[in-house]
Amino acid sequence: MGVGKTEVGKLLAEKLHMTYLDTDEVIEKEQGRLISDIFAKDGEGAFREMESKVLKNLAKVKDHVVSTGGGIVLRPDNVKMMKKAGNLVLLWTDPEVVCERTKKTSNRPLLNVEDPKSRIKEILAFREPIYRGVADFTVDTSRLSPEEACNKILEYIKKAE
Repeated sequence: MGVGKTEVGKLLAEKLHMTYLDTDEVIEKEQGRLISDIFAKDGEGAFREMESKVLKNLAKVKDHVVSTGGGIVLRPDNVKMMKKAGNLVLLWTDPEVVCERTKKTSNRPLLNVEDPKSRIKEILAFREPIYRGVADFTVDTSRLSPEEACNKILEYIKKAE
């Protein structure tokens, strides 16, 4: 949340002459409702099932830049599918920056709590080792523009080829 995945993903897709897809957007389109509504009505478990299903379908598609929500890597089968499909790039941002970037949004179900800053720190403390363990490459977007972050990913891709 708040790391720039949408902006960076779209820029990267454009520069690579690929299509950009976001798993959350695909789920919202398929379900005809917002992620926040899915969380509220069906719960996080149901959302994670939908997310895995969408990922399974997208993993078969070539020439796409795919952005996912941060919780997708909590399921080892999702990580296996993503690794087979391509490079996993972690966009990382300091918790304080995430707080600043997300404070004016209400469409983030995991942050609809009394103390969002504490919740962000709690989520990132739990997930950071997982993220770093599965990522092929990490870009800290805390002090980078989307363009700068995109360029770092492009440099990584060129070196990896």
